[in-house]
Amino acid sequence: MSNRPGRGIGGWSKVLLNTLYIIPLTFPCGCRDITTEAPVIYCRMGGNSSGPRSKPHRSQMSSTETSSGSTPFVTTVVGSLPKPAWLYEDTAMSEKFKELHGQGAAWALSGEALHEAQNDAVRVAIHDQERAGIDIITDGEQRRKSYVTYVTRKLDGLDYETLAEKWVRGGRRLAQVGRCVGPVTRRGPMLVQDLRFAISEARSPLKVTMPGPMTVVDSILDIYYRDERALALAVADALNQEARDLEAAGAAVIQFDEPLFSRYPEKVSQWGIEALDRCIEGIEVETAVHICYSYPMPGVPRPIVPSYPEILPEVEKSKVRQVALEFEAPALDPALLRLCPSKTVIFGCVSNGSEEVESPEHIASRLLEAARYHPPEKLQAAPDCGLVTLGQASARSKLASLAKGAELARQRL
Repeated sequence: MSNRPGRGIGGWSKVLLNTLYIIPLTFPCGCRDITTEAPVIYCRMGGNSSGPRSKPHRSQMSSTETSSGSTPFVTTVVGSLPKPAWLYEDTAMSEKFKELHGQGAAWALSGEALHEAQNDAVRVAIHDQERAGIDIITDGEQRRKSYVTYVTRKLDGLDYETLAEKWVRGGRRLAQVGRCVGPVTRRGPMLVQDLRFAISEARSPLKVTMPGPMTVVDSILDIYYRDERALALAVADALNQEARDLEAAGAAVIQFDEPLFSRYPEKVSQWGIEALDRCIEGIEVETAVHICYSYPMPGVPRPIVPSYPEILPEVEKSKVRQVALEFEAPALDPALLRLCPSKTVIFGCVSNGSEEVESPEHIASRLLEAARYHPPEKLQAAPDCGLVTLGQASARSKLASLAKGAELARQRL
């Protein structure tokens, strides 16, 4: 039996048992997808472990526990994880009709069977993260075909029946996109039920992700506002309403994904930060913005624009508390962290562009190098971006290596 004192969130610690307590791996839809070498259970240190196991609620956790606080190199993920083959058709992200923006690959099931299978996929994603030793988790975005349209299709004013072609991501690709045809408003909760389900299945704090306003603006054709800032602020108001409901439902971290900050650094200062701050108005739980260089796609160039030096001073002025940055794949210099001294940095030290698994030693080395320029208690260890582009086996191994690497880095501080 092994445990890691002081790492449990809300007083909870992970305990690995090799012979006791077998986790059932047959889910309601009949899928079997994972094996368990060392099943994971949870107990409250110093307490009586007999009887039913209760789960810590977000309100029982301090803000330092969910951001990083006094613990260096807390581990987390950016958002997505691979979907099981029994859930979703595997289609290359570079395909023109892939639903990054409008249409795309199909679910393997439909109706109630799909709903139950998505529930099972969320359970698998939670199990994978908790078993690996990740401290702050997500639902793996298992219900989403697209991190953008899963949210934007639930907003009024956006039309996905009649699509348009648009060059997106700084001219990186021509995509089929929805159209803005009227005032953008939130018609009702979009992610709240997803969060509640994940909380009911998890023992770790939950992060929820939404596309940020600039990314939404780039992902639709605006024929109503005809003004990027006006559209972005309308989107931000809708996202803020959702964020308030997510906070009330128990989210530990609310993150806005803004890969487009790296493509349009001049817009970040013009209206990007204003729209981002509008998203988090009135929010008291931890807030984050994720800035990367977009998902790698087969056959599609992914230019690494040296925009962090221009972006990070602007992000430093924002009200958001955490910033998730891509450092591993582009091999960026951690000295850039000097540009955002007040933020908790979610430091990308695992690539989502290669199936090759980074060693714990390499991850520890990168984290300790980052700690030369940023307080280690304000550094979190994470992948560069979502891991949906990888196979499940590779993603699981990368998460396990991430947790081990963060532990090595803590030992060597």
